[in-house]
Amino acid sequence: MGKKKKKKTIPIRLNIIFFAVFLLFSALILRLGFVQIVYGEDYKRELEKTEDVTVNTSVPRGKIYDTTGKTIVDNKAKNAITYTNTGVKQEEMLKTAKLLATYIKKDTKKVTERDKQDYWIIKHPKEAEKKVTAAEKKKLQEKYTDEDEYNQQVYKLQLERITEQELNTLTQSDLEVIAIYREFSSGYKLTPQMVKNEDVTDKELAVVSENLESLPGVETTTDWDRMYKFKDTLKTVLGNVSSSEKGLPAEKLEYYESRGYSRNDRVGTSYLELEYEDVLKGQKEKVRNKTDKSGNITSTEVIAEGQRGNDLVLSIDMELQLKVEKIIEEELRTAKQSAGTSLLDRAYVVLMDPDTGEVLSMAGKRLEKNSETGKMEMTDDALGNITTTYNVGSVVKGATVLAGYKTGAISPGTVLSDTGLKIAGTPLKKSWTYMGDINDLTALQRSSNVYMFRTAIKIAGGTYAYNQPLDLHSSAFTTMRNYYAQFGLGVRTGIDLPNEQTGFKGASTKPGFLLDLAIGQYDTYSTMQLAQYVSTIANGGKRMEPHIVKEIREPVSDENELGPIVETIKPKVLNTIDAKQAWIERVQLGFKMVAQTPKGTVYSALGGKSYSPAAKSGTAQAFYDGPSRSNYDEPPEVMNLSLISYAPSDNPEVAMAVLVPWAYQGSVDNGINKKIGERVLDAYFDLKKERQKESSSED
Repeated sequence: MGKKKKKKTIPIRLNIIFFAVFLLFSALILRLGFVQIVYGEDYKRELEKTEDVTVNTSVPRGKIYDTTGKTIVDNKAKNAITYTNTGVKQEEMLKTAKLLATYIKKDTKKVTERDKQDYWIIKHPKEAEKKVTAAEKKKLQEKYTDEDEYNQQVYKLQLERITEQELNTLTQSDLEVIAIYREFSSGYKLTPQMVKNEDVTDKELAVVSENLESLPGVETTTDWDRMYKFKDTLKTVLGNVSSSEKGLPAEKLEYYESRGYSRNDRVGTSYLELEYEDVLKGQKEKVRNKTDKSGNITSTEVIAEGQRGNDLVLSIDMELQLKVEKIIEEELRTAKQSAGTSLLDRAYVVLMDPDTGEVLSMAGKRLEKNSETGKMEMTDDALGNITTTYNVGSVVKGATVLAGYKTGAISPGTVLSDTGLKIAGTPLKKSWTYMGDINDLTALQRSSNVYMFRTAIKIAGGTYAYNQPLDLHSSAFTTMRNYYAQFGLGVRTGIDLPNEQTGFKGASTKPGFLLDLAIGQYDTYSTMQLAQYVSTIANGGKRMEPHIVKEIREPVSDENELGPIVETIKPKVLNTIDAKQAWIERVQLGFKMVAQTPKGTVYSALGGKSYSPAAKSGTAQAFYDGPSRSNYDEPPEVMNLSLISYAPSDNPEVAMAVLVPWAYQGSVDNGINKKIGERVLDAYFDLKKERQKESSSED
């Protein structure tokens, strides 16, 4: 009986087990069916999930041309190798860097001590691990509970304990790998990073191109550099562009990134390249990369074709510019041979169309000692026309006379004595020669200081008495400066370049300084301000905004043609001076007498010229504040020379300003301002005649 019962128990238990298994499998099948039916599509989408990442690829910048269509700044194509980080692990990136190092030669100058340390740890993981003991790790774990922070502290100790001897085991090949890996890891995910774009040989490009399949992320491409067809001519005005390595300027990072720039994009960093960045930068190519869940690129699609930047056409005439620069160089070198010119080292010239404000030439030269050779070299300083200011002397007298007319201090034809003024406690203030009783025209023609002194005294409501104190209203400084400003003196001219300087305004309001202001020996002005001032007189009273960009044009593939016009920079009148037309014509006549009558101060240089010039010269007593000032206990006295002119006098087409600071010391005037001015105007009109002949012969 007992045995029978035992036999029956075993099948019952098995049946229970089988039933339980059946139930479990049934539940599992039901669950899988539920997941597949209810959540199947969601999981399928998750598995197939991709990410769209749009990448901008930089394009060449726009070109810069002169007013005749000559290329000034171009883009020079060059071989380049890039790397795009697709999110791969460090080991894979390093493997690619090692292989690429066998194909190209990479400069290692930028490899830092930290780069070497990081690489040594990657190359010697076991040795690096032993740099920190178990006991030290335990203490760090107790102190830093966050895993990332703990790992950082361990890594920091490992770096500190790498010896110099261990780093010295790195070979030249290792350093090249480090240099390449450094470029790889510095880029953004899915954004091409420049690995090498300098001196990439055709052989290197070919070898890398042949092995791209084994170099994931690496591409061969074409990069570009700015190329200056006229070398250093106007280089300071044209400005600079950042390198692909430096990318965006750190101080303007947020500004550029908010405008869609990438960190390694090249941008204009100074002057014309900076001022017209939005025009020159171009339209970057936009590429959409689709990646899978693992970050691998599954497809690439160009969603916007790239186009190089728009081109700039300048108002500058490069043939004229080169002639003007040559004249400045020759006259500077010649003048340096004269006595009293040890401090002379620079000269500036601006030529402008007085009716439009177009700058036809903007030249400046400076003699500087080469720090390596110790020899004096002539360098470009065209920028000095807007960034440096000086006492300019008698060229401002046209504005002084017009201020006198406006305030009622004098009238056209007013006669005043040129007898020197003796003010109590001051030396005699006189003209360069005694002229007797003179009117306003003679005062301009022969450059009378005393006539301007007496005019300024009347503007200030004062009365002169021999050897007595001079009581003047200090408000006269503001009155005169405000009137000068109408011509562009002492204010920004509005030129389309950054960092324009307005000049220094003397702080003292003592009466004697008002007299100095009236003859251009108190406040300081730039050459560009003088050009705007004389243009205002030449065109009958309109202060034109100077500009060096004439047109913006679309880029075209044909290098010999200019593209369609996008924008023409129109003449802009900043203000019209507060003066009767008869008053302006009176000053124009005075300027014409300066250049075309025997007693005129510029007659020796411009008298008898067929282009009928008008002019005004200036000599200012000043104190030297140039590069050699540290050689003196007190700044030595110097003479600044200037010249303003326009021609033809009856229908001006060109206005000119010449400024030569620290031209000489002592009493021997070398006349460099007049020599430069005469040769520059001759060059302008000679070039005009040559082109007219060429044009007529072609017809």
